[in-house]
Amino acid sequence: MFTSAIKRDSQEIRRREIAWTGFLCLLFAIVCAIFEAVYECFSHEVYSYYMLYAFLFPLAGGALPCTALALSRKVTLPGKPAVFLYNSGLAANTVGCIMKGVLEIYETENVLLTVYAIVGTGLMLLGLLCYGTATVLQHRINQRDGQRR
Repeated sequence: MFTSAIKRDSQEIRRREIAWTGFLCLLFAIVCAIFEAVYECFSHEVYSYYMLYAFLFPLAGGALPCTALALSRKVTLPGKPAVFLYNSGLAANTVGCIMKGVLEIYETENVLLTVYAIVGTGLMLLGLLCYGTATVLQHRINQRDGQRR
């Protein structure tokens, strides 16, 4: 009886951490949008779609999924390694997008910017893989425990 109360409390704490992560991603998206607006004010009417839409990575990739996970009661929550890997990938993609936008505004190019996209996407996929593996393992453990009873 006490074990189930501890498990429920840890799930609620985890749900709050995921909600907090979603809130931070939303703040990061707002900061990116403000940065883009201020930067383009001083760029002499030169625009870059990479910089214009850089806020979508933390918004659509971070805030919305975290909010959905925090509000859903039936979904297995991701562990900390999965969240850290996924958020690192989001950050790398967002910074890479902003850097590509800056260089595009100044009409220059750099081959090294592809590293941001490769590493960011790889980290995001690795985080999703960790989450999927943990979900499958938890499902198998629940099935095994259900068969023993």
